[in-house]
Amino acid sequence: MEGAQIEYIGFTVNGGTREYKLRARQPRGEFQAYTLAISNEAFLAHRVRYQDGPDICFLKLQRELIASGDTLPELHHDVTDAELEAYRVAHAPKPNKKRPKVPFA
Repeated sequence: MEGAQIEYIGFTVNGGTREYKLRARQPRGEFQAYTLAISNEAFLAHRVRYQDGPDICFLKLQRELIASGDTLPELHHDVTDAELEAYRVAHAPKPNKKRPKVPFA
């Protein structure tokens, strides 16, 4: 389903998960709602930051839509620990490059 536009709608906390609501607008104009869940434990254990939740879910849904081709993917997805770790590694701050010291003249 390449070419779909994805919008973040909001989130709710349900039991042990934080559920993010997104909707995808298909190229033909129809909308489809999706729910992506991240466990609350992942936030409490600092494996993921609260402000990164929407981006993680957006990227996962984008991958699912592309992989699904012309069919609709499942409407509910759980974000795995492996996906959280892959996001953390990909978005880790880059180390500063130290500039050589230049002596003053």
